[in-house]
Amino acid sequence: MRVEFAQSMITLFDKHPEMVFVTGDLGYMALEKVQEKFGEKFINAGVAEQNMVTVSAALAHEGFIPWVYSISPFVTIRPYEQIRNDVCLHNLPVKLVGNGGGYGYGIMGATHHNIEDIGAMRILPNMRVYVPFTADDVAQSVAMMQDDPHPNYLRLNVGAKIPTPVAPFATWRKIKDGTKGVVVGTGPVVENIYHLDAAKDLEIWVLSIFPITELPNDLIHSVNQSKKIITIEEHNGECGLRETLSYQLMNHLTSPIKILSLSAHGYPSGKYGDQKWHQAENNLGGPGLKQEVEHFLVTP
Repeated sequence: MRVEFAQSMITLFDKHPEMVFVTGDLGYMALEKVQEKFGEKFINAGVAEQNMVTVSAALAHEGFIPWVYSISPFVTIRPYEQIRNDVCLHNLPVKLVGNGGGYGYGIMGATHHNIEDIGAMRILPNMRVYVPFTADDVAQSVAMMQDDPHPNYLRLNVGAKIPTPVAPFATWRKIKDGTKGVVVGTGPVVENIYHLDAAKDLEIWVLSIFPITELPNDLIHSVNQSKKIITIEEHNGECGLRETLSYQLMNHLTSPIKILSLSAHGYPSGKYGDQKWHQAENNLGGPGLKQEVEHFLVTP
């Protein structure tokens, strides 16, 4: 999605001269054309992320729209106090962009992974979190963020590829019908369950904007009919999709249901690999995911 994000910056700049691009010393072989387009409005803040966010808050206060780019943990976890105090409490339109959410940076290890970012960002005042599903979602989400007067966080990853058309970017999208249960997921990891044979008769939804304050009526109806729901996220279940969806859903249930939560659990083996390896180790992909879903569906 990084290529699509860079192209979106270039396209939007002609219409929005108030845009400023701020990077934390990243973007080699990816942002050169963005730098050329933005000229003096392209700022390399160096490896000084707290200062990068505070400077961006000041630029936003003066009427600019700063887009602040780095690897996901470096633009969310490291400068968290500055995001809370300087950006969110003042409701300034600073746009944080984190590349490689989840296990996206693979063998680089836990310091470069981020399985807490959605939860950490969605609970901040005035913040909206955007999580594209496909690469085509990126340009649409960036355009929405540019027009959003509030602080935003964009989580980039490798876009999902599924054979059926996907509706335009929105908070809620149903990407597949089914009757045996409902899947609600966020981010490209939903692709893994979509391709399972066991998911052929599952209804699948993608959630792409946090926080959520309401659920689609069709989703509520399907959950009450099938009485089974699976959540999937490349993120901790605590403070993530599982937790926020469960709270919203409880007010709409007509009878007890069964829930299977598929989420990141860190590093069970203490070893590192590529993104697919970490997904498989956490039952978010591979044989573990298949076994979890099949067992859940046959359990009364």
